[in-house]
Amino acid sequence: MNIKSICCIGAGYVGGPTMAVIAQKNPDIKVTVVDLNAQRIADWNHTDLKKLPIYEPGLDEVVAEARGRNLFFSTEVDKAIDAAELIFISVNTPTKNYGAGKGMAADLKYVELCARQIAKVATSDKIVVEKSTLPVKTAEAIQNILDHTGNGVDFQILSNPEFLAEGTAMRDLAVPDRVLIGGDSSSSKGQQAIQALVDIYSSWVPKENILTTNVWSSELSKLTANAFLAQRVSSINALSELCEATGADVQEVAKAIGMDSRIGPKFLQASVGFGGSCFQKDILNLVYIAKSLGLDEVADYWHHVILMNNHQRDRFAKNIIKTLYSTVNGKTIAFLGWAFKKDTNDTRESAAIYVADLLMDEQATIKVFDPKVTATQMQADLNYLNTRPEDENATYLKTERDPYAALEGAHALAVLTEWDEFKTYDWQRIYNKMQKPAFVFDGRNVLDRAALETIGFIYKGIGS
Repeated sequence: MNIKSICCIGAGYVGGPTMAVIAQKNPDIKVTVVDLNAQRIADWNHTDLKKLPIYEPGLDEVVAEARGRNLFFSTEVDKAIDAAELIFISVNTPTKNYGAGKGMAADLKYVELCARQIAKVATSDKIVVEKSTLPVKTAEAIQNILDHTGNGVDFQILSNPEFLAEGTAMRDLAVPDRVLIGGDSSSSKGQQAIQALVDIYSSWVPKENILTTNVWSSELSKLTANAFLAQRVSSINALSELCEATGADVQEVAKAIGMDSRIGPKFLQASVGFGGSCFQKDILNLVYIAKSLGLDEVADYWHHVILMNNHQRDRFAKNIIKTLYSTVNGKTIAFLGWAFKKDTNDTRESAAIYVADLLMDEQATIKVFDPKVTATQMQADLNYLNTRPEDENATYLKTERDPYAALEGAHALAVLTEWDEFKTYDWQRIYNKMQKPAFVFDGRNVLDRAALETIGFIYKGIGS
């Protein structure tokens, strides 16, 4: 099966970059990314590539190469669905905040809406690919919806989870560790569908890096990959508290255990906690699946990865309060960073949001600088927590477009994102601008402690 037209429903952090690379590597395939959000599509079509809706190093170059040639962004969803032979579903699957499974299960309403829209519009056979992170057996639900349209169209459902790390997504797409494709290999049409997607990726990915499994294994692999990575972060953060209590240095401990070839050094950087759209959501999804199957011990095990992460964020905020003489009322705390990690403007589940919320509960003023996150987004993040009125959030949270302005007059600085540029600042100038004593709470362990203490800062790192 030679695919000539692809549609991707969802122009977010996964759909946009993934389709851009697929279009770049397959110039003979028309790739159309559709979304009902007209402003998002307008941003993807913006003539200034620096104003794309997503910041990801290298993304602008790939979009510049393919957009208008065989990569298109549109709000004409039905037209793109009808024309496509292969359709990616790449919509948001947030954690449910209502009903059964509230706080743990994935909310699949957008996925179901996509399936119903495809069923309504399609007049020819389609391959439908799950790209969103979904719980096991979602493909079965999609297949059920599509198979009962009554219009005689054949639908083949594949699972093709993404394994992208924000900040390195373009490299992850260009040189992936693996591409995972799950499908029904028991039928000839299923085999053809799997091979069609294999052929698309084979244009740049070595075939030995393309794995094919059944659908259920593919869906579960995504959840467990993120759970294992998050587990490492929570494990080293648990040890960071032990290090602080005993006088050990968590960075030295991490280096020592990371040199063990059985363990390796990745995801052993102690910090204020993990964030992003995947880790917490996927672990909670895994917990819900385990609970629904009566596997309570399994559910409790994975749930504690989340509890440890929440504890680390709370502990960081409480340490700031305790160090500042047990009160931050009327004091100014400067934040460097709001994004959940460097090289992205994504703030979903960022530790900064929760630390700011806790400090604002104590009536501290927060002044924030982040090189890529807008003031509007920061306010929206706090408003989404809904722990205080929106006007109160606006009163206590101030944003600056210059880091030195954010730090002027601050009683303490908290580093919440590991942007490389923070290491290059004139720290003597910053020290001169701050209230004395000047405290640094390095939640990402990115700054040079010895150099800061030489200037006069009181340095508080994680696990040291």
